[in-house]
Amino acid sequence: MASFSTSSSRPYHIIIFGASGFTGQFVVEEVARTASEGPKGNLKWAVAGRNRTKLEKVVEQAAGALSMPELKSEVDILVADVSDLDSLAAMCKQAVIVLSCVGPYRFFGDPVVKSCVENGAHCIDISGEPQFLESMQLNYHDQAAEKGVYIVGSCGFDSIPADMGVIYTRDQFKGTLTAVESFLTASAGPEGGCIHDGTWQSAIYGLADSNKLRSLRKKFGHKPLPVVGPKIKRRGTLFYSNELQQYAIPFMGTDPSVVKRTQRYLTEELKESPVQYGAYVGIGGISNIFKLVFAGLMFFFLVKFSFGRNLLIKVKHTMEGSSFRFIFIGEGYTEGSDPSEGKPNGKIRTLVKGPEVGYVATPIAMVQAALTMLNESDSLPNTGGVYTPGATFAKTTLIDRLNKHGIQFSVL
Repeated sequence: MASFSTSSSRPYHIIIFGASGFTGQFVVEEVARTASEGPKGNLKWAVAGRNRTKLEKVVEQAAGALSMPELKSEVDILVADVSDLDSLAAMCKQAVIVLSCVGPYRFFGDPVVKSCVENGAHCIDISGEPQFLESMQLNYHDQAAEKGVYIVGSCGFDSIPADMGVIYTRDQFKGTLTAVESFLTASAGPEGGCIHDGTWQSAIYGLADSNKLRSLRKKFGHKPLPVVGPKIKRRGTLFYSNELQQYAIPFMGTDPSVVKRTQRYLTEELKESPVQYGAYVGIGGISNIFKLVFAGLMFFFLVKFSFGRNLLIKVKHTMEGSSFRFIFIGEGYTEGSDPSEGKPNGKIRTLVKGPEVGYVATPIAMVQAALTMLNESDSLPNTGGVYTPGATFAKTTLIDRLNKHGIQFSVL
């Protein structure tokens, strides 16, 4: 297995690649903030990307924001570019874990994963693009397993709250949980909120790529997962949710794809009972449907242009007050009941809540995933491979770690 400790030739526990990108700079701040949680209270880390000057500026910004002037002299800067494979290899050889922040991953993600596998570095990303995530599994799982390398996708808001939320709900249910529906709501801060760029892009790419995704999935040759208890009912495209007391639509992001892959792993590899899953998002009253579409289009437009990105960085403080809530409603068979007989006789409601999704919750989730891997490598799957967060962290204390950092899991 590829090592989880540093050495003279692999000096960094973590290298943040794409550190000067929009999300990358917030990941830099989060790593700096939590470095004392590294192995033996000490985390060795560096930043990497194409442009040394921009990287220096990001480290300087983090030093100022966190009142940690020592970062400017302590954090090493590496130059690496996805279009220069030698530079990628040189970077990956120096890292225990690469935090890949170079989205959209469908354009820039593959060379990073390939280089990590070939050069013995584990890799964590925050992709919300099912086609990218599943193609990485198809193309690199066997090679990663052989090398003992862990490649873990979707470790941001997409899809740690949903994937770990289903596992948390299952673990809290006394009996056999058979189905869960999640309902996501996001509240804006006092000055209004923003739709997370990654989630929005992923939904658009996901819709555009739905045919390609179907053909990709056929290549796995998976058998359908067994259904325990009644088959979960799919809800309409727009419906009034009694659970939320507002209108809701199916969740267009990557959560359903990630949760299903986790459930497949838990069923096929660990022989656990699979949980069916449906994901929805609350949108409030009818007038909000139009606002949602308009806000999304505006954000998508702004992110495309540097003046727009600068504007969004300036309004980052307005997002600090915004937050998300996932309510999970599960049903199953209580202890002593036979799941093959009769209707489910037990229900459970849980909550996962946290701060603004894109630039607060996502860096927290990504960095805690990395720290969990570094500190609890014995609790990871037995072999390396390309995994979901749920498959990777089901037996770890990731949920406890997230609870301490503002992404909170509780039973209602």
